[in-house]
Amino acid sequence: MIRTTPRAAAWRDLVAPGLATLIALAILVSLGIWQIERKVWKEDLIDRIVRQTRAEPVAPPAPEAWDPGRDEFRHVRVAGRFANDRETLVHGLAAGETPGRALQGYYVITPLLRAEGGTVLINRGFVPTELKAQADRRDGLIEGPTTVTGILRASEPRGMFVPEADPVRGEWFNRDVAGIAAARGIADAAPYLIEADAGPGRATWPQGGQLKVDIPNNHLQYAFTWFALAACLIGVFGVFAYRRLHDSHTAPTGKE
Repeated sequence: MIRTTPRAAAWRDLVAPGLATLIALAILVSLGIWQIERKVWKEDLIDRIVRQTRAEPVAPPAPEAWDPGRDEFRHVRVAGRFANDRETLVHGLAAGETPGRALQGYYVITPLLRAEGGTVLINRGFVPTELKAQADRRDGLIEGPTTVTGILRASEPRGMFVPEADPVRGEWFNRDVAGIAAARGIADAAPYLIEADAGPGRATWPQGGQLKVDIPNNHLQYAFTWFALAACLIGVFGVFAYRRLHDSHTAPTGKE
């Protein structure tokens, strides 16, 4: 005959919940540590982007040498002539004069025929909806040789909730470099585009300098969330174990 006390049975009953709690705790702590690591990575990324966008402009990489991970957000300078007859309008928003209010309109993507050969798409900037027609903003067109400085950007992927482009109707909702180049018959387009800087003292449209380095960095908040859940899990299991052992301590001894 084996004598089993309620307290021994209570400890035995805690084994399975305890193992499950340890596994969940390890997962939560790992997620918290991962978010801390992501925070460090994101801060390095933001620092690199800010430094590159503020650096003196350099020549963009050759198309075959383009590496988005290395080259995106570089401050570059190119020379050539705008092919204004092949501009493309991409639906977009821009910050308005009133804080919190955005302007609806378009980003003007114009091919630049480079002096040394090849073509690169230039996002010349934003125009409000009422200036969609090129004829209404003739004073903003640049004819003849020109030099453009701006930020190197990769092609903008289409998000889940972004409508699909309709090249036949000229409806574009993301800055798709390959798609726009193909629709405009540009065979030698570089695989990137350049977000033009704002022209000093210019009051004409389009307005450049729309790129804002505003990369979310909420990883510390996420880390606190995972660590808080881990602490709550420890607290819940601690209360559960205490009650189970306390109840077994006051229960009469049984026999099997």
